[in-house]
Amino acid sequence: METNSSLYNIEIKSISGEKINLSDYKGKKILFVNVASECGFTPQYEGLQELYEQYKDKLMIIGVPSNQFGGQEPGTATEIQSFCKINFGVTFLITEKVDVKGDKQHPLYAWLTQKEQNGVKNSSVKWNFQKYLVDENGKLIDYYFSLTKPMSRKITKYLK
Repeated sequence: METNSSLYNIEIKSISGEKINLSDYKGKKILFVNVASECGFTPQYEGLQELYEQYKDKLMIIGVPSNQFGGQEPGTATEIQSFCKINFGVTFLITEKVDVKGDKQHPLYAWLTQKEQNGVKNSSVKWNFQKYLVDENGKLIDYYFSLTKPMSRKITKYLK
């Protein structure tokens, strides 16, 4: 793939199966978070929702379910969707369940984790609720490990 390929050309579906057009979010920052329903960090859904509500005029949050860490997202699309809504009132975007690392890594996560694609830095997804912040023009700002809470100053300083 060519260097600095555009984030906005990557195809991913929503949890309900519709195509998400990432270019719809040009002009907003996007926070990508690989999520799981049965993880110690799962309560971060609450902080993600709070972050989204506070900054939704300039931020889109996209939760990306993955079952690659401790099998902590075993649910079907319907189960994941209702879990997020019922337990945390999630209104931000949730995608289809994908692989965020390994041989079947989704192109979105290939872009987020490979400097040759994002033009900024290499990283690897270490656990559920790792966060990647992208600016209004689709350029990677930084990534944050699971311990970084959604409302952390590390993230909110970019949203002021």
